[in-house]
Amino acid sequence: MNKYLDSILGKVFGSTSEKVSHKENYSLTEEQVYEAERWFSSEEGSELIKKVLKNYHFKRSNINEHPQVHIFQSKYANGFAVTFEDPFSEESFEKLFHSFAARCLKIGYKKVSLDRKIEEQGQKVIEIEKFYFKPPLQMPEEGELISQLYGNVAVEKYSVDNRSSYLKVLVTVYSDRLYQDALPFDDFMDQLFDVAND
Repeated sequence: MNKYLDSILGKVFGSTSEKVSHKENYSLTEEQVYEAERWFSSEEGSELIKKVLKNYHFKRSNINEHPQVHIFQSKYANGFAVTFEDPFSEESFEKLFHSFAARCLKIGYKKVSLDRKIEEQGQKVIEIEKFYFKPPLQMPEEGELISQLYGNVAVEKYSVDNRSSYLKVLVTVYSDRLYQDALPFDDFMDQLFDVAND
């Protein structure tokens, strides 16, 4: 029997004090990818995505609206998090997660991984699903620097005790001298939310 299953059974039957910790790679079906793209353009998806973007801009002006948006801003990393609350349902929050991943592919990123990590923290079970994207590999012309687009992108969905908690999108830039400067994060946001097609 594998260690993960042993730890779960131990928790259920009280024979272990070991904390549950499990990580696995997984993939989306073609249907899930198609559904995420379709949802992004649907009336429900469009309304929720516009609300998140509006609340992101409000937060930049120190105004809090629901669903709450939190901003991460530093020299090497920029991003935001969206709290799971009205008007999201579990289903629409999951679709938002998949839609942001699908948008990263449309921007030109390559998916490096999709994994799920489950761990026990105190009396709670935390689940983190994470897409990780990198710019496409390329051979620059002699004397030219490598394009990093906007940097590496992580799209993560956090759940606590099997209930969504928040979703995070974080872009980290390369500081290596081999790379061009990252494109502006504001441009990434426009691309992610498909602002040009409004």
